[in-house]
Amino acid sequence: METTMSAPVRLSESAVAEVKRLISEPGFDATQTLRIGVKGGGCSGMSYVLGFDKSEDDDDTFDIEGLPVLMKKQHGIYLFGMEVDYQSGLNARGFVFKNPNASSTCGCGTSFAV
Repeated sequence: METTMSAPVRLSESAVAEVKRLISEPGFDATQTLRIGVKGGGCSGMSYVLGFDKSEDDDDTFDIEGLPVLMKKQHGIYLFGMEVDYQSGLNARGFVFKNPNASSTCGCGTSFAV
């Protein structure tokens, strides 16, 4: 049974626009859904995961700004309150993670500690 709950993360307007652009590209695998999560590793201990994947048994599904988003049930504690932004400026281009729970981050912005 699939349940849609209140999402522990937010996507900025520019992040939503970029994800929608990506899924509208020719050849996009429509069987895959946006996944946000964490994994061990990185210079601060954990790294963020953002990509497209198929749903698994231990996933929660959220609706964020009309986009279905997958997240492992156990990742919510690390990601609660986080915002994913997309920047397209000259100095920074790509998805940026703003996590209020991170006790430290690294210079690349994709690794953190709690």
